[in-house]
Amino acid sequence: MAALMRRYGVGARWYDVLSGERPVYRAGRLAGISLLDLSPGDAVVDLGCGTGLNFALLLDATGPSGVVIGIDRSAEMLAVAQRRIDREGWGDRVRLIRADAAELQPEAVTRTVTELRGGGDGRADALLATYSLSVITEREEAWRRARACLRPGAQACIVDMQPPRGFWRVLSPLARLACATGGADISARPWRMLERDAVDPASVRRVERKGGHIVAVVATVDGGSPL
Repeated sequence: MAALMRRYGVGARWYDVLSGERPVYRAGRLAGISLLDLSPGDAVVDLGCGTGLNFALLLDATGPSGVVIGIDRSAEMLAVAQRRIDREGWGDRVRLIRADAAELQPEAVTRTVTELRGGGDGRADALLATYSLSVITEREEAWRRARACLRPGAQACIVDMQPPRGFWRVLSPLARLACATGGADISARPWRMLERDAVDPASVRRVERKGGHIVAVVATVDGGSPL
């Protein structure tokens, strides 16, 4: 894990350019946020937010009263994300929490949501994890803690990778590079945790992009148990 964090830290400045975001991985973000079907005023937890590539899309989807809590372990990634927030003037709607997802304290999230909203119990309405859970070794614990930040009946979406098929196997070198750079396990398929824990199997929706290389799954969850 220490080696992975050093790798992230060194690459944070160039992550948006070198990660294949525009040609490939942005498609997953767009698909996942569309599946979430967010409402104006929603509070969204962005788990493993990295440099903040989801922020603009989430804020557009939740309107002027929506709020986003970005969580990441890497100080270097969060520094890039904070510069994005400052540049765009999102400081009243987006807050960052530095935390290892497997050690996340849900009360830190709910407290921050309450501060941004000016009241309420602080539980978030939605969770988004894009290309992050496949990087986390203790992903079951990270998933449990993230769910504990949510209200009952919240929507959760996991976007991640698997080996591409058919014509899109031409992406295999990029996929291997992305996994090597970020330390992701392309065989992890973390969306299976969401499918397993959905409160209703009928709430599970799934789309694939880039020949199945990118998978986005959304479902209704119970919010998890208090820790």
